[in-house]
Amino acid sequence: MQLVITFSILAISIVLFISNRVRADLVAVLALLAFVITGVLEPTEALAGFSNSVVIMIAGLFVVGAGIVRTGLAQTAGNLLLKWSGKSENRLFILLLVITGIVGAFMSNTGTVALMLPIVISIAISINSSPSKYLIPLSYISSLSGLLTLIATPANLIVSQVLVDNGYKKLGFFEITPVGVIAIFVGILYFVVARNVVLPNAKNKNALKEGHKLSPKQLAIDYELGGSLHKLIVPEHSLIIGKQLAELKLPAKYHLAILKIDRKSIEGINLLPITYQEMAGPTSIIHAKDILFVQGAFSSMEQFAKDFSLEIDQEESEADVLVSKQLGIAEVLLTPHSSLINETVGSIGFREKYNLNILGVNRKGDYVLSEMADVRLRFGDALLVQGAWDEIEMLSKAMQDVVVVGQPKEHASIAAASGKAPIAGAIMLFMIILMISEVFPAVISVLIGAVLMIVTGCLRNMDDAYGKMNWESIVLIAAMLPMATALEKTGGMVILSKGIINLLGGFGAMGVLIGIYFITMVFGQFISNTATAVLFAPIAMSAAISMGANPYTFLIAIAVSSSMAFATPVASPTNALVMTAGGYKFFDFMKAGIPLQIVMFLVMMVVIPLFFPL
Repeated sequence: MQLVITFSILAISIVLFISNRVRADLVAVLALLAFVITGVLEPTEALAGFSNSVVIMIAGLFVVGAGIVRTGLAQTAGNLLLKWSGKSENRLFILLLVITGIVGAFMSNTGTVALMLPIVISIAISINSSPSKYLIPLSYISSLSGLLTLIATPANLIVSQVLVDNGYKKLGFFEITPVGVIAIFVGILYFVVARNVVLPNAKNKNALKEGHKLSPKQLAIDYELGGSLHKLIVPEHSLIIGKQLAELKLPAKYHLAILKIDRKSIEGINLLPITYQEMAGPTSIIHAKDILFVQGAFSSMEQFAKDFSLEIDQEESEADVLVSKQLGIAEVLLTPHSSLINETVGSIGFREKYNLNILGVNRKGDYVLSEMADVRLRFGDALLVQGAWDEIEMLSKAMQDVVVVGQPKEHASIAAASGKAPIAGAIMLFMIILMISEVFPAVISVLIGAVLMIVTGCLRNMDDAYGKMNWESIVLIAAMLPMATALEKTGGMVILSKGIINLLGGFGAMGVLIGIYFITMVFGQFISNTATAVLFAPIAMSAAISMGANPYTFLIAIAVSSSMAFATPVASPTNALVMTAGGYKFFDFMKAGIPLQIVMFLVMMVVIPLFFPL
């Protein structure tokens, strides 16, 4: 009875996955609950996936991946790959997949995808292409890279251990490599030829760019801030020293606004004085050697400098100097019922209320950057504001008068991690070395990398780390892992596999090899390759011994077929990782994966017996 229930739940889950009408993670959770309610699994068995080391490792890899993006390392790596590939998108595509295969030879396919994912998305956006053209190939090649070395995937270690347990010599580190090299070559060739046919142009391509258009740098360009931004140096004899900005009444007298002050620390022993930035406000007091960033007309700035004996820095000031780890700019829209409508900029007390400066007003494409104190605000106006990132984030939560456009929290995190790409690169390399050397279990190595990303400032804080986790993928994988437990517990795996052996035994060792390969591949579409190898490796060993065939041939077939997890998004954690980022549907994996599985099946049935004779 439980066997029927298990297969019924599995069948319903597959139908729901294919229909794409219910979110994949919700389907997985519903299946998990069904196993518990029907008594197939105990609650502890059903929830075991959420404590599984693979799930914890994936969560940690999201944090590492976020650090790679935040610091600009992904963009740097992407630019380097673009340089190497020239203007050929095909060359770029092949280069990405080759690098994926090389990296995947020495670490898990999940880790490979998590590390390459931000780089690939960054490259796709930079060349105005859809990430969906890259991410399924990335996932599939990472799975195939598991065939390059003994440690590249748990399935290889499992089949090696089964050989040892039965008195045979374990697999060598590179013993499976020839099979893996051919598999990757065929996989890359398949996508080079067929990717425009089997891969979609995801509709969320533009969504990935959203917010990029509203980056602080882009806003500065749109508002043409560079032309109205000037830099003044306060000499030691200046008349402005010791005065508060409120005393100077700059907006009224000169139609100027001081936006930012760069100042060197003067407290304690300063062998190497630290320059820090302060947002200018009414209570700011000017010190000698301060650098003032002033917004307004050049003539007005000249008069101000002359009146207070200030030095004009002739070097042209780019608007992006207003963006730093502490300070930023953002665009806000007035709400329909905003109390600011019909009020002048000078009368609303925006600086006092929100601790932010108004730099400009965008009125239907016309930008007002000077004499703003007298500008009367209207519904539909957009205001460019500047100040501390924390204050901009606070403003985004106060939606009564204004709505912040874009992703200020995202840009604040990017600004905070600016200049730390080398640190992120070193952390990533350190993590990979730990994983290859197996000093700690892989999950611990990943968690070390994740923690280092946070404590070194590659990520702004823990909230930033949590915010970058793809919870849909994490829940999907954790909820699907108990599926293997249910199939094993009810005997479903053994019944089906033995049935195929009995059915195909009359065709000799090759017929049984084909059957074992096929059923392993089919079940590998719904459970992890690790679970598939655990369940089928002993059966393959038993079949080989009973038929007097070479156990290595059958066990290599298990390792290979369990890596052919291409036809469903739940077939592999890597598929689940790219599903959301690529905007894929369930059917997209079937369309791209099943033809590749057929090609690989035909190739492997020649290659495996060639290197490991029956």
